[in-house]
Amino acid sequence: MKNRKIRGLMILVVLLVTAYYLAPLLVPNLPGFWTSKELKLGLDLQGGMQILLEVDYSDLKLSNDEKDDAVKTALEIIRNRIDQFGVSEPDIRRIGKNRIQIQLPGVKDFGRAKELIGKTALLEFKLIATNAEIQKTVDAANKFLSENIANYDYLKEFADIESVDVLADEETVEVNTRIFSELTTASGMPFAISNENIEIFNKLMNDKEFQRMIPAGLTIAVGKEDRSDEFADRPVFVHYEKAEITGKYLKEANTKIGQGYTAKEKGPYVLLVFDKKGAKIFSSVTGQNIGRRLAIVLDDVVYMAPNIESKIPSGEARISGGFSLQEAHDLVIVLNAGNLPAPVEIIEERTVGPSLGADSVNAGIMAAVIGMAAVILFMMIYYGLSGLIADIAVVLNVAFILAIMTWLGGTLTVPGIAGMILTIGMAVDANVIIFERIRENLALGKTVRSAVDGGFSRAMVTILDANITTLITALVLYQFGTGPIKGFAVTLSIGIVGSMFASIIFAKAIFDGMITNVKRDKLSI
Repeated sequence: MKNRKIRGLMILVVLLVTAYYLAPLLVPNLPGFWTSKELKLGLDLQGGMQILLEVDYSDLKLSNDEKDDAVKTALEIIRNRIDQFGVSEPDIRRIGKNRIQIQLPGVKDFGRAKELIGKTALLEFKLIATNAEIQKTVDAANKFLSENIANYDYLKEFADIESVDVLADEETVEVNTRIFSELTTASGMPFAISNENIEIFNKLMNDKEFQRMIPAGLTIAVGKEDRSDEFADRPVFVHYEKAEITGKYLKEANTKIGQGYTAKEKGPYVLLVFDKKGAKIFSSVTGQNIGRRLAIVLDDVVYMAPNIESKIPSGEARISGGFSLQEAHDLVIVLNAGNLPAPVEIIEERTVGPSLGADSVNAGIMAAVIGMAAVILFMMIYYGLSGLIADIAVVLNVAFILAIMTWLGGTLTVPGIAGMILTIGMAVDANVIIFERIRENLALGKTVRSAVDGGFSRAMVTILDANITTLITALVLYQFGTGPIKGFAVTLSIGIVGSMFASIIFAKAIFDGMITNVKRDKLSI
């Protein structure tokens, strides 16, 4: 507070960050260097579908651990399928012991979504293509992109340009083959594709014209998402379309601790056990393809592609590769997903139309505008020029909330808007306490500067106590609440932090500027 240079630098950084992430919300079609992030809207604001599933293991003799694994297996399968469905911001979470809640904002084809979620899982083992076949596939993909850029809107959007007609042919190729240039520049397998290109990649994979371009018998598939880093690159594989063996021959998969194929590979590994027929097929496949890679594919997503180091005639296979215990267990869940240990039933289904979502947005905006206008008017009437400073702080706080939500990739919901409206009212509380302290000091005959400094310093402890206790409550709500409660808690928490910054640091800087530069005998408060 006393070091004006540090305070000024802090304010400048906050204002720049707020402007950077808020600008795309206010001004469309900004230059490419601007942030590409957008404020996401929840199911209740943009419409969509919500499904509540229940894993029914009441008729099965399962241990508690097996029941828990049954729910995890269903969760894993559903998450994979939703990724393939192409929903931009799905919310898939476990509710209680045996229920799974799925929110699909923006989904319009409800029938297809239900069919996708309810179908039987498909587990396959497929050979990775040879290097020559991979290069042939990549070359064909690049050729398709360069020749069809003007024919597909999503390719134009990916190119990040307004018109492709103004570009020369070689420039078009350079701009629009970034997806597969990542494959050609990588050395060895697997190749990788950046997170920002996943959406366009999935659209390409579902494009029938693009599929016809891929050499016969081959398929391009993306690897599984890194759950520890959602923005990490995703591996990309080119494998044969024909499955060497499917999950129907897999008897079970288990996590084991010990030694892998070699003495150097110690720690957790995954043990696969095939049935009698599957053991013969697996023995033949591994014996004929030593040195090659065999991809483990679930619902068209490659989970891993280990090397075949020797023929495996026993019907048991070990997959090792420096797993953590959790990673090995997650893979076991995936492998066992070919045969669900318990049926999954839809027990609740709810759809929200786009018009209802739009009404919620309009109502929320109207409530926020009316609430802010009432607060601004009251402060200006009751505190004069000082009230105007408080109003500026309130506006900054709202902008700060929206900017931080955009930066963190948060989702704005109706309860979130309620939290924002509540924050608008709370934002002036600190200023009211400060202004009343300043009024008391002025009534005691203190100078304007002394009254302002004393007002801020005396109110500091009270403001911190009130806001920190509210922040603790918001954090508890976020930790133990469900979706709507969490949305409310997120905006409330950000708003509390923003209001303390705006009221204590930003407002004090304005007061100091008014008092320092001009000698004042009176203060409009």
